[in-house]
Amino acid sequence: MSPTTPAPSPQPTTAPVLWSDPERQAQFQTWLASVQTRFALRPESLRLASADASFRRYLRIDTQGGVHGDSLIIMDAPPDKENSAPFVQVAQLLREAAIRAPEVLDWQEAQGFLLLNDLGARTMMQVIDPASPPPLDLYLQAVDTLITWQKASRPGVLPPYDHALLRRELELFPQWYIAQHRQVTLDDAQRKVLNAAFETIITENLSWPSVYVHRDFMPRNLMAPSNGNALGVLDFQDAVYGPITYDIASLVRDAFLSWDEDFCLDVVVRYWQRARQAGLPVGDDFGVFYRAVEWMGLQRHLKIAGIFARLSLRDGKPHYLADTPRFIGYIRATCARYRELKPLLRLIDKLEGIEEPNVFGFGRSPGAA
Repeated sequence: MSPTTPAPSPQPTTAPVLWSDPERQAQFQTWLASVQTRFALRPESLRLASADASFRRYLRIDTQGGVHGDSLIIMDAPPDKENSAPFVQVAQLLREAAIRAPEVLDWQEAQGFLLLNDLGARTMMQVIDPASPPPLDLYLQAVDTLITWQKASRPGVLPPYDHALLRRELELFPQWYIAQHRQVTLDDAQRKVLNAAFETIITENLSWPSVYVHRDFMPRNLMAPSNGNALGVLDFQDAVYGPITYDIASLVRDAFLSWDEDFCLDVVVRYWQRARQAGLPVGDDFGVFYRAVEWMGLQRHLKIAGIFARLSLRDGKPHYLADTPRFIGYIRATCARYRELKPLLRLIDKLEGIEEPNVFGFGRSPGAA
């Protein structure tokens, strides 16, 4: 079995570090000098490690060896654009749950510089070979990590994934994908269809119990196990307290990688079995649970289609739009399975220029009445 239209995996980089703002560069150099001796840093080794869809970027710097390893990671998160406090909070929650996550070694809160331990250079996405069968063992390690995270859940710690937040995320689809990318203005009837679908999706999603939700739990944000270390977790700063169906939907319905339905179903079944054994509230009927995972995935895919359009059109990152057909495929497949979502499917098909065949006309003679 091989993935369908996989996205190319970002590779580790040793690119030099460039600064567009001389003042921020000076702030960085002052901060780096203040921690250099304490962590045995080698400033001449500084290089770009990776960047993501936000305004954060990550730098790698070598050390002279020591308790924290041969290299460390620096997060460059301008405080006027990125709030690092949630990252620090969730990193601590993950580590308290015995999950391999970055340890915050130093935080210059006022200027948005963080020094972290290095979980390695290769993500789960980067070790997957698209030409080979999907790595079930890696996915099951991710499942076990997810269950450990969910078992640590406590109410009142993370922001709630409530109706208002789910609705704001869904609105990214008409705002950015439909209006800006497709250049379509919905009429009143179409907007009514969209509103009704959104409310139905939200009601279904919120009917499930809440746990800690990573909110982007997928191979691109999971560090591959190495040197006897467990799988690691990154990019968790948007974590919330919400439906238990969300993160498993993210894992099997990836933003950048698609697998055959049978493999996805297998992973979800195994998650459900292990989650039940762990006492997590996933219900006693797998069919009901899988339906909920699909509906939760639908909310996520509508949101991400909007986000990727925004990244391309507003933030100058056009490569994200290349993955939107993946989301439209996910959205259409889910809508086609459930009667309540057929009006949304018809609307999506109209936006995408997809025409359903007239099955009633098949086999009729030219002169038939």
